Amino acid sequence: MLLKELINGIYTKTIPASFSNFDILTVSCDSREEQKDGLFVALAGSKFNGEDFIKDAIGRGAKVIVKHGPPVKTVEGICFLDVDDPKHFLYAIGQRFYDYPSKKIKSIGVTGTNGKTTITYLIESIIHATAKNCGVIGTVNYRIGEKILPSKNTTPGFLDNQRLLSQWVDLKVDYCVMEASSHALDQGRLQGIDFSAGIFTNLTQDHLDYHKDMESYFKAKSLLFTSLSSKAAAIINTDDDYGRRLSQLSQCRKFSYAIDSHADVRAQNINYHLSGTHFEIVFSQGVFKIHTRFIGRHNIYNILAAFAWGLSEGLGPEIIRRGIEKLTHVPGRLEPVANEKGIFIFIDYAHTDDGLINVLKGLRAVSREKIIVVFGCGGDRDRTKRPKMAKAACDLADYSIVTSDNPRSEEPQAIIEEIITGFTKGNYEIFVDRREAIGRALEMAQKGQTVLIAGKGHEDYQIFKDRTIHFDEREVVKECLQSLK
Repeated sequence: MLLKELINGIYTKTIPASFSNFDILTVSCDSREEQKDGLFVALAGSKFNGEDFIKDAIGRGAKVIVKHGPPVKTVEGICFLDVDDPKHFLYAIGQRFYDYPSKKIKSIGVTGTNGKTTITYLIESIIHATAKNCGVIGTVNYRIGEKILPSKNTTPGFLDNQRLLSQWVDLKVDYCVMEASSHALDQGRLQGIDFSAGIFTNLTQDHLDYHKDMESYFKAKSLLFTSLSSKAAAIINTDDDYGRRLSQLSQCRKFSYAIDSHADVRAQNINYHLSGTHFEIVFSQGVFKIHTRFIGRHNIYNILAAFAWGLSEGLGPEIIRRGIEKLTHVPGRLEPVANEKGIFIFIDYAHTDDGLINVLKGLRAVSREKIIVVFGCGGDRDRTKRPKMAKAACDLADYSIVTSDNPRSEEPQAIIEEIITGFTKGNYEIFVDRREAIGRALEMAQKGQTVLIAGKGHEDYQIFKDRTIHFDEREVVKECLQSLK
């Protein structure tokens, strides 16, 4: 796109005549990316200042540099644009450069503390049941059908989103289902996306190392809903206190879902089994029976959210049910691991006290046998949840193996010492090495008992202070079981 076309109406100052018809091939705010004949916007971040990387961007081929204030010195062959607010300038030209892709694809944002990933998988399955194409952006990966890209963040950056949506428009994708993290909402990464629907799951303590308090955390989540157009749909869990508050803030079409309270879509007659769950969905058109492989009350909420979204989209209940029942599992979400020992092994991403409570309650509802949980807490994250996770494990599991998660820059033993302050009885032991902890749990478990390995879920790595190693718990479980033979 020609520079004069890209900035028309956005940048009102005069640019050098030699650059007016310059063809911009890339737009970026990351100096590490290829910048050939590109425009680089220098943003001020919380840790780094983009102006410090202008030289790097030029070295990678950038020809137009956007920054606040004039350049310290001119550089031959480089055009500098002086703007008051580089971030808002980026929002404007980023959408134009990628030809406003959000107007050509239906985007659904899913936010809340727990349940986001499972809901995106459920909605994806429902969309596929309608024979439409769907792209998913989330914690596990970014994907369209069989084409899978690794996930760098739960929600990509602003330009990454615009670029990805543009590519999906070219591929004739009908829907984009996206996990909307509180960080992304707070940092403006979802700017320029005209969501056709927003889904709220719940709000419990997490990310307070970033947001500092629950009210700030809630305000970040609410940004998804206060920005929805009047034609969009807000699908909200009204069993959640924050969900009820959110209903008052949103001015679009609203669809509520719940188990305990009155709602547009609610569940009744729930029967849990280790092999799955049977229940009924009650809504305006009647009562619909659902049979799913998912277990746990938290997954009932996830299914209700997906069902409510389908209704908001005008889909028939039968096709919604078909999509829900076709999905048998989500990577790292109570993911079962087959074995010959006769024990029930589940890998789950639960890494907050509320997440651990939900999963353990789900397992407790379907098992009368002993439950052993392996868990730790991540380093460089909210430290106040560490003893709370221990209390959840202490109260709901029969025995706990406390270990490392992703310790990052912290010492694993120091994290564990903070965790165990939450135990009120001695039903735990410590194995700092996560592989040894998993092996110990599998060694202890007898036929018919359950082992829950919590915290890392779909992740296939472990992050330490000085290195990141490959660590896939599915592989580890199989290796440990083999060694037990």
